Amino acid sequence: MAPSTTEHAACPDTDQDADHDTGSEQQAPADVTDNAPPADPQAEQLARIHHLLRLALTVTVLVVSIWLVGDVLMVLFAATLVAVILHNLAGHLERRTRLPYWVALSIVVLIIISALTALIWSSGPEISEQALRLRAALSEQARTLRDRMDDSTPGRMILDNLPSSFGGNEHSSGGSGFGSIAGSMTGFVTSAFGAAGTLAVILIAGLYFAISPEIYVNGMLRLVPREYRMRTRDLLLTAGQTLWAWTAGQALDMTVVGLLSFIGLWIIGVPLALALGVVAGLANFIPYIGAFVGAVPAVLIGLSQGTREGLTVLGLYAAIQFFEGNVMAPLIQRHAVKMPPGLTILSQTIFGTILGIPGLILASPLTAALLAMMDRATPQLSDDERV
Repeated sequence: MAPSTTEHAACPDTDQDADHDTGSEQQAPADVTDNAPPADPQAEQLARIHHLLRLALTVTVLVVSIWLVGDVLMVLFAATLVAVILHNLAGHLERRTRLPYWVALSIVVLIIISALTALIWSSGPEISEQALRLRAALSEQARTLRDRMDDSTPGRMILDNLPSSFGGNEHSSGGSGFGSIAGSMTGFVTSAFGAAGTLAVILIAGLYFAISPEIYVNGMLRLVPREYRMRTRDLLLTAGQTLWAWTAGQALDMTVVGLLSFIGLWIIGVPLALALGVVAGLANFIPYIGAFVGAVPAVLIGLSQGTREGLTVLGLYAAIQFFEGNVMAPLIQRHAVKMPPGLTILSQTIFGTILGIPGLILASPLTAALLAMMDRATPQLSDDERV
């Protein structure tokens, strides 16, 4: 009985030792945490510098890539924009009629082709003739303006310091510079025919993108690490919805501006009103800058009829832009996308400088898509964080 009693008596001591050891092990992490060395400020600064260098390198590679293959990227983005338009139109028709998607897409394409064919058949010759007459009239007005400037001392000073590409005397001979400006203002027609191959590539690629968009989107998602695929998919869908909203709103805006310009010029009695209305509507695809580009030819043609007519045309375009900016734009932005004017003009300047005319034309929809993706990917500011 003695050994048993001894063993029984020893058991509580053993349990107490085990509990003491367990308690020591449980308290050890707290002691280690409490005694952890403070973070090294120099290491944090080096990590911050490393992050900034990586960000700068990424931005540099992106800018250089855009500069080197910008034309290809612009064609790809334009084809994507065409695909977004066709896909959404077909989607609306599919939901309303319960037709298969490929049937709805075929109907949309046929309607667009028929509408363009009817427009070209009915108004194409007249628009083409007026466009040629408009170019000749602008060239004549440019030469007249240059002659008037050459007759005055301030005008000669401006011409002497103006590059030849802008019609000045610097490294130029005669008045060909102003003629080139006039040709540039209406040269989009000629350029469009010269870029027929690129336009065909954009339309065909956009059609194929619209036929099976999931193939191309899923292919892009496979290039993304698995943990980021759902987030990337969400951002791509957001960009697509934004592009559709921007394009639909801008198409309505272009139509209204073109019709108002044509009707107003026709009432005033300005020649080539139809061609000038088409120019104003097409130019309005480029926000802010397009309004100025579309107004210049009309004002010059108006001045050729007299100072009063020129000022009347200027007032007409000012009234149209006032209506567009204060009535049309808020209505469109309520259902589409809102872009800060300063950021819009800055993006047009940057993309126009890097990529030329295609970059200027596509800067606004590209910026709208990037803004929507950034808004989706970043957290909103709290009331305390707002300025």
